[in-house]
Amino acid sequence: MTVRLVLIGQGLVATHFAVGVERIKLGELEPYGVPFAKYRLPYKIEDLELVASLDVDNSKVGRTVYEVAKSLVGDVLPVPETLKDVIVQRGLHLGSMAGMPFSVKGLEDELGSLEKAINGVVGILAETRPDVIINVITTEPARAFNSVEELVRAIALDDRSRLSASHVYAFAACKYAKETGRRVAFINAIPSPLARDDAIVRLFEEMGGIVLGDDGATGATPLTADLLEHLRQRNRLVMSIAQFNIGGNTDFLALTLSERSKMKEETKGSIVREILGYDAPHFIKPTGYLEPLGDKKFVSMHIWWKTFNGFEDELVVNIRINDSPALAGLLVDLARIGKALLDRGVKGTPYPVNAFFMKDPGPRGSRNVSRIVAFYNMLEYLRELGIIEGQS
Repeated sequence: MTVRLVLIGQGLVATHFAVGVERIKLGELEPYGVPFAKYRLPYKIEDLELVASLDVDNSKVGRTVYEVAKSLVGDVLPVPETLKDVIVQRGLHLGSMAGMPFSVKGLEDELGSLEKAINGVVGILAETRPDVIINVITTEPARAFNSVEELVRAIALDDRSRLSASHVYAFAACKYAKETGRRVAFINAIPSPLARDDAIVRLFEEMGGIVLGDDGATGATPLTADLLEHLRQRNRLVMSIAQFNIGGNTDFLALTLSERSKMKEETKGSIVREILGYDAPHFIKPTGYLEPLGDKKFVSMHIWWKTFNGFEDELVVNIRINDSPALAGLLVDLARIGKALLDRGVKGTPYPVNAFFMKDPGPRGSRNVSRIVAFYNMLEYLRELGIIEGQS
C-alpha cells in the first residue's frame, strides 16, 4: 500500500519533509518529531511516496527535488538520491510571491489565463494520481469566500486581486477529483483560510474528499495553548500574554509585509479567548526577520497571572526552534491520517484532526483548544474510526 503525495511549494518545509521521509525509509533516521510514529496506523511512514512537486521559483522549476534539497539543506543533511526521481514542475502563484526577492513565474503567466493554469495543474495531478496534496507555499494574503458561487465567479472572471494561490490549488484538487473519480485529501499547512472556508469545505464534501487546516501548529503557539489550559484548569486569572517570534527563513521574510503578517496574527491570537474563555490582554505575533537566524527561529513568551490570596506569578520562556523540520514532522502524520480518513469515507473537514495539528482549525467557527486536550480527543476519534488500534 502506498500514499501518493504531491507537494505544493518546494521550500524548506517541503524539502525537510521529502528528505526526512526518504531517510526514514532508508533506515537512516528515527521518526522523532512525528507525533504518531509509535502508534499503529493503516499506513507506515515507509508507505509515503512523493510523486510530484510544484513551485513557481525559477531557480527550482525544472530541477529535481534532490538538486533543490542539496542547495537548501545539503550542507547540513545527507540528501537521499531517491529524490532524483521527482522533478519540480511549474505551479501557479496569483501574486502570492509579490514583494519577495525571487524570480517567479506561474502557469497563469506562462499559459496566459487562469483557466489554462488550473487545467495545467489538474493535468499534472491526473498524470501523477496523488491521494494527498500538501500545501506549504509561503504565507500569502487570503480571504475566505464562504460561497462556492463567489469562488467560481472569481475564477471565471480571472479575478487575481480576490483569489489566493491556495484557493485555486484547492479548487484544482477538487476538479482533479471530479474528472478522475479519485478522492483526495488536501492538507493546508499555511494560514490561508481553506478548512475555515465554507466554499472549499463544500467542494471537498461534494467530491468525497477532505481538507485539513489551517496553519500547522508548531513551536510556540501549541506550547502557549497548553500553558493557558494549565492556568485555566487551576482558575488562575491571566493578566497578560506576550509572545513573539523572530526568524530568518523565507516565511519570516514574507511576514515583514503587513498583509501577510496579519494572516499569522489571526491564527496565533485566536487561542486566548477560546481557551481561557475571556480575552486577556495579549501580543502574540510574528515580530521580525533577522537573516542570520536562518530557519532556527527565536521565540520568547511572558505570561503573567493572579493566583490565590491575590498574589501574582509569571512565567518567562525562551526557545530556539528549527522551524521547518517541526512542521515537516507533523505533515508525515497528516499525510497518513488523511489517506486513512479517505479510506473510511470521511469528507469535508474533520475538526478533531484539525484541532490538534492546526493553529486555526476548521471548520469555520470552531473553537481552539489546548493541544493536550486536542490530542486525546483526536485519539478517541481515530480509534472510533479504526484508524488507530494501539501503540507499536
